[in-house]
Amino acid sequence: MKYLLLTVTLMASLRLAVAQDNAAGAAGFSGKVVETTNTAGYTYVLVDTGSQKLWGATTQFAVKVGDSVTVAAGAPMANYHSQTLNRNFDLVYFTGSITVNDGQPAGGAAPALPPGHPPLTGAPAAALPPGHPSLTGQTAGKVDLTGIKRAEGGKTIQEIFASRAQLAGRPVTVRGKVVKYNAMIMGKNWLHIRDGSGTADDKNNDLAITTSTAAMLGDTVLVTGIVTTNKDFGAGYKYTVILEDAKVTAE
Repeated sequence: MKYLLLTVTLMASLRLAVAQDNAAGAAGFSGKVVETTNTAGYTYVLVDTGSQKLWGATTQFAVKVGDSVTVAAGAPMANYHSQTLNRNFDLVYFTGSITVNDGQPAGGAAPALPPGHPPLTGAPAAALPPGHPSLTGQTAGKVDLTGIKRAEGGKTIQEIFASRAQLAGRPVTVRGKVVKYNAMIMGKNWLHIRDGSGTADDKNNDLAITTSTAAMLGDTVLVTGIVTTNKDFGAGYKYTVILEDAKVTAE
């Protein structure tokens, strides 16, 4: 019985320590880079804080082993598998900013907005209404959309736009490639996907999604979410169609 109580106590202490480490890492951390790698527009750095080693990741930037870095507050992703690296990470903190050698923050440079996104004229980023995703996320360049198959029992992006009135408030499944990603804005990850259907001129080729799942630029993902139409954040920022609180699976 004493051994059982000791085991339970040790397990509880371990869980508490892990939770505390996760909370500390999510709040940001600093240290020396002991390993770094680039993939799919992202840079991963393993940082020795002096008391532990933590992985951070942001949009691709120049860094080398031995550099001092500060990783801004980010979203912890436990048991994360990178398909492009074919590597498992026990824990990675995805963030919008990593500062190298006390210099300017790297990552999160303001990209061009994808076709169909409302224009930004008349309101700087700081003036965006509450709940609007950050405009400093990472946008992919030209993405190969050939060969993307319709999800089984699902729809294409063009079909979702065409049937939005009938689909409003209902779940829908769609497959596409991630062309834009913003991590942990208002407690959610924001991404845009395309599948080769629709056109930029008709503004029905790019679908916005909110999710708790992290994603990578260029990933082919299977998405199931609730269709919301005419989502208006104010100040002229309005999405004709957006899938909210979606389940996102990288393939």
